[in-house]
Amino acid sequence: MTEVTNTAAGADIHERRKADAAGPEPGADIHERRKADAAGPEPGSDIHERRKADHIRINLEEDVAFKGLTTGLEAYFFMHRALPELDLAAVDTGVTVLGKRQRTPLLISSMTGGTARAQAINRELAAGAQAAGMAMGLGSMRAAIEDPSLATTYQVRDVAPDILLFANLGAVQLNYRYGIDQCRRAVDMIAADALILHFNALQEAVQPEGDGNFAGLLAKVEAICRALPVPVVAKEVGWGFAAQDARRLAEAGVAAIDVAGAGGTSWSQVEMHRAPSARHARVAGAFIDWGIPTAVSLRYCRQAAPDLPIFASGGIKDGIDVAKCIALGASLVGLAGEFLRAADRDGAAGVIELAETITAELRVAMFCAGAGNIAALGQTPLHTHF
Repeated sequence: MTEVTNTAAGADIHERRKADAAGPEPGADIHERRKADAAGPEPGSDIHERRKADHIRINLEEDVAFKGLTTGLEAYFFMHRALPELDLAAVDTGVTVLGKRQRTPLLISSMTGGTARAQAINRELAAGAQAAGMAMGLGSMRAAIEDPSLATTYQVRDVAPDILLFANLGAVQLNYRYGIDQCRRAVDMIAADALILHFNALQEAVQPEGDGNFAGLLAKVEAICRALPVPVVAKEVGWGFAAQDARRLAEAGVAAIDVAGAGGTSWSQVEMHRAPSARHARVAGAFIDWGIPTAVSLRYCRQAAPDLPIFASGGIKDGIDVAKCIALGASLVGLAGEFLRAADRDGAAGVIELAETITAELRVAMFCAGAGNIAALGQTPLHTHF
């Protein structure tokens, strides 16, 4: 695997992309790559790599969904417009977010990196995102910060030169010797447009190797927002943001908030499946229905940070859910597990097919709700009863 050194901030993006070019080509037989990756990382490999491999395997093979808690989106509906006064062919799903125009408000939510299998998946996801005109987040890049030889498992700009691309680090690492240097390195490593700082307090709490010191974190987030030359996005990972946390993050200077609410993948369940003991498994499993549903967190964040772009993710199923999220105030709507399975099964072609299907559902929902573009959809009322 090629070792890639960190490029200084402000270096020519095209030079960085040349340096990023190593890695498997999209369209290569993903089933062959999957066979090669099936054994997982070599014995003795770094704990971050083992954890990354576990997360991919568990998400693909185990039931890690919430059991009783839902996204809350099912409580809302659009009033059907029998006379929409629109041409379906003219309905525009395009959106501009953080200065980048894309053809659909979809986001491939941050998932993976750090292993050979993750590299293959990331490149398929990115090639699909480029073709479909949607945004993409990479998984936590801590592994590559600590072992630069893993940088290529995250680098996708050569197959996705135009997409809105998010680097990603755990916010809690700011309490474990990370700072502006590591954040710059993550952004430069993949020529990212923005940096996600993800907030995963519950996941860290139930991981045997988790980092549980979240004390005094907000001031450090604020310092990164001030110093980093690209926007910072605050992202939960599946339990949602409360209004007070969204407000404090907005005041600290984040450029956007991804609610990542409850109702989709439960990362406490993922950690339950990799628990080293019965006690660890019981503690993680107890939180299967913990969190703020996606629709509720979206409303909280929209009210607490009215001037920021809000991204919705967590249990999104189809284009109707996407439309509801936009009507509730979202600028982008993310899916993770569905895109992961599509990429693992059918490569970039599967990612493109899924994105185009969800976008087609979104377009029909907009048409039947009387909204000709995303801005109009954002002003379209949702109802909870007739």
